[in-house]
Amino acid sequence: KEERIVVLETENAALHLKLAEYQVLAGRSTNEVLQLYAAHGQQMKLQRSSVVTQLHGAIKKRLKQDLKSLHSFALELSKDFQRQSKTCLYQILAAVQGIQLQNEAMQMFQIKAFDLEQSLQEVTERYEKEKQKRKALHNSLIELRGNIRVHCRIRPLLPFDDDGGRLVSQDRQRNFSEKAAYAADDETVLVKCSRPGHASVNKTFQFERVYNDLESQDAVFADVAPLLTSLLDGYNVCIMAYGQTGSGKTYTMLGPQLEGNLAFSTEEESELGIIPRATQEVFRLISEKPPGSYWVEVSVVEVYNNEIFDLLAKDSYGKVFGVKRDVVTTREGKSDVPLLTHE
Repeated sequence: KEERIVVLETENAALHLKLAEYQVLAGRSTNEVLQLYAAHGQQMKLQRSSVVTQLHGAIKKRLKQDLKSLHSFALELSKDFQRQSKTCLYQILAAVQGIQLQNEAMQMFQIKAFDLEQSLQEVTERYEKEKQKRKALHNSLIELRGNIRVHCRIRPLLPFDDDGGRLVSQDRQRNFSEKAAYAADDETVLVKCSRPGHASVNKTFQFERVYNDLESQDAVFADVAPLLTSLLDGYNVCIMAYGQTGSGKTYTMLGPQLEGNLAFSTEEESELGIIPRATQEVFRLISEKPPGSYWVEVSVVEVYNNEIFDLLAKDSYGKVFGVKRDVVTTREGKSDVPLLTHE
């Protein structure tokens, strides 16, 4: 055991020696590493200094170029600003001159407008006076021609007319018409009366106006149209057709009736009767007046056996049917039909 201990101590001492050698070697290596690191750091420092110097030179050169470009741009911008300033100045001067001209024109326009307004007021006053004179003269003329006038219209012979039960040919219609009645002039009707065994007797009848069998619907309405002006002037107007069955009342008042029904033809305006023409004329006259000056209401009645029926009255279902209305006398002594339907 002692020998074994001696051997182990010897080996331990040898190991300590080797450890000391290794420590010395490690110290030397550390110093060398530090020296190498210091040398490398110095080299890197020199390289960084060189790179910084190069970068500084490049940046300085680039800054000089940018500064030169910026200076050139500033000069161009200044020149462009001067040009635009001059252009704007010219435009402002032109606008000021235009505004001055417009102000002068506006003043002239205001003066002319004032003069026109004065002239318009004078013309309006004269127009109102002339309108009153026209109204008075027109209605005086109507009164001079007669507040109640009777016109006579001779109907031409039609194919269904006969002479003693025989159809009258078109060749004989003219002669037959002249033998019975014809317009001697615009105010006289000549009727030839003849009976078997008696001498023919000529009778004449006077009217305010006589229309022969060739005169058109236009000629008839031409004498009616002035009454519509009196209507809008506030006068009551009544136009009625009187005559026996088949004498042409419906044709004169409405126009030609279509065969087989109660409708009336409106294709030919020249054939329209007094009622549709008067309606058109009334609305034409109203259109020439100031808006809202007039309104129009219509009622339709049938007089049969001295009784009046309201043809526009409707039942609870909205169906139109004739309702009998009574005629009453007002306090002013005028006849009136109350409860009459107006549309």
